[in-house]
Amino acid sequence: MRPHNVKIENHIPGNSPDFRIAFSETNHISWLSHPDDGHQMNWAGSMQKWGEVRLNLDLDVTITREALADHKLRETYTFTNNTDFDIYTQIEDVGIYATFPDQYDSADVCMAERCHAHIWCGGEVSYIMGLRMGGDTPHLGLMLTKGCIEHYSIERDFNQSSNNRGSIILHPAPFILLPGQSYVVEWELFWHKGKEDFYHQLKTYPHYIHVEAEKYILFAGEVNRVEISHSFSQVNSVEILCRDRSVPYTVENHSLIIEDSFSTVGEYRYSVTVNGINTSYNILVLPPLDELIRARCEFIVRNQQCHRGDSRLDGAYLVYDNETNSMYYSHYHDHNGGRERFGMGVLIAKYLQNQDSAEMEQSLMKYVKYIERELFDTDSGEVYNDIGRNNDIHRLYNYPWLAVLYMELYNLHKDQRYLVHMSKILHAYYRNGGDQFYPIELPMYKMIQLLRVNGLSTEAESLFASFQRHVDFIYHCGTSYPPSEVNYEQSIVAPAANCLIQMYQLCKEEKYLIAFREHLRILELFNGRQPDYNLYEVAIRHWDGYWFGKRRLLGDTFPHYWSGLSGRVYQEYAQVAESKDAVTYRMMSEQSLRGVLSLFQPDGRASCARLFPLKVNEIPGQFDDPWANDQDWALYFMLSSEMARL
Repeated sequence: MRPHNVKIENHIPGNSPDFRIAFSETNHISWLSHPDDGHQMNWAGSMQKWGEVRLNLDLDVTITREALADHKLRETYTFTNNTDFDIYTQIEDVGIYATFPDQYDSADVCMAERCHAHIWCGGEVSYIMGLRMGGDTPHLGLMLTKGCIEHYSIERDFNQSSNNRGSIILHPAPFILLPGQSYVVEWELFWHKGKEDFYHQLKTYPHYIHVEAEKYILFAGEVNRVEISHSFSQVNSVEILCRDRSVPYTVENHSLIIEDSFSTVGEYRYSVTVNGINTSYNILVLPPLDELIRARCEFIVRNQQCHRGDSRLDGAYLVYDNETNSMYYSHYHDHNGGRERFGMGVLIAKYLQNQDSAEMEQSLMKYVKYIERELFDTDSGEVYNDIGRNNDIHRLYNYPWLAVLYMELYNLHKDQRYLVHMSKILHAYYRNGGDQFYPIELPMYKMIQLLRVNGLSTEAESLFASFQRHVDFIYHCGTSYPPSEVNYEQSIVAPAANCLIQMYQLCKEEKYLIAFREHLRILELFNGRQPDYNLYEVAIRHWDGYWFGKRRLLGDTFPHYWSGLSGRVYQEYAQVAESKDAVTYRMMSEQSLRGVLSLFQPDGRASCARLFPLKVNEIPGQFDDPWANDQDWALYFMLSSEMARL
């Protein structure tokens, strides 16, 4: 194959009224900022690859850039077949870099100079909504105006581990070119003020189709309403297909309305074509929630509990490999007999509060016996990282999780001993520096209320003092979040917000609510609104599959169950907010909590993460990791929510 030729034409001054732009030695965009941005954030990132084209076949490329009169920047990529033979492309053969700087440095750097990139590869209606992590405007958007984008890949620097999402590579849908023919991919870049303004601007494009569903993950038997709006002044043709069947619709106020109910579980991919422009949206139907949770709890009890009297793991809930149909254990921290896997016990303890099962009860009590033998000192409150009371890694996350288990054991059995254990665990947490740590899932309000109602006033007031000292630390840090296992992430912001709103519930001091709202605003930026059950109100996370999965692949995890932490925060706020906000955040909470349930199968199997991109560094993605590991917190969140009616 002869080398392909690339010709680049830049018709943009370096300092236009709307864009400050510079080019690399290879003529790709190396700098892209708004002239009036006080932070002078470089939206092209540091890789100097924006606009680079990757080809696995013999095409010539012309790249043209020009500034438009309506304050936008247009990039056009023309692929031409200058050979004597027909060329058929496959999805991975063509890729275009759009290197939004979605990476985690210090929180202060992230607030001003890094962005969340919410990607929608929706065929002829594709876009990227860039949102500066601190929320300051302007933000940058990308809207496809010609061609068709089918998926995206990620190119990561693995040396940066969890802290850099990597470069986005957009893949045009497969196309065919005869000799002399060309195919064009064109998009426009524009500044916007946030989510609402971004979609408002998309609706000004002449061929934009907007999909908004009430729900993207449904339980069998539910009815779903979907509104499809568009920018066409006149509609000449409409075709909506799902599983090769035509879908009926009605017209209301210039929008297409679909109302569907589902009795069969599975994925439903809808193809929407209006006036010849095609896009899609994706719905997932699961069994009714009670069936889904029961199946999962039964699977854990029957397949993921160790029954070996000669092993220290006897009674433990362990990782399960869905490929080999066997349990797995390693002293390696994220695969061991403790830590995040406490979520399995928490889920079962919560489930049994409203459902009877002698089998699950017996299993749970064996699990508690294992914990008190191997992972927890009931006298000191110390929580250990692995069996044998091993603390090679002393991990503060473990303490609140085990405290939640004992809270739910109390709610199940009404034995005050469990509340005493809960209190001891949390006091040990604070003795070990927990008051300067951002814990994942620490329900302060519920814990204090339980202690007070049960006459444990000394424990309650001592613990309240520790909680307040802890929350005051978070309050004074503000948005200068300290790094944790990742420099900056959704599961640092969510705990900050959650601790503040719960302290407000406990003491009603307005300063905590005011501070909470600032963290809430930043937390919302992690979540996108793409019309796909993997993406809608699912927070960006891109490393969990490596640490907890069998495939050990860094890359976008849509979904990952900790994304549901955002839903937990939205729900807490809905309980104290004014009526309008309460309705909005209750709805957002439901979408967020549902958005992670695709990790569970009707037969009770589960996956710790879905690797969403087409490829990550040329390694195929688009799979559910084979390991069930730590994802059961997602079902616990759902079961604890206002939506659960078991």
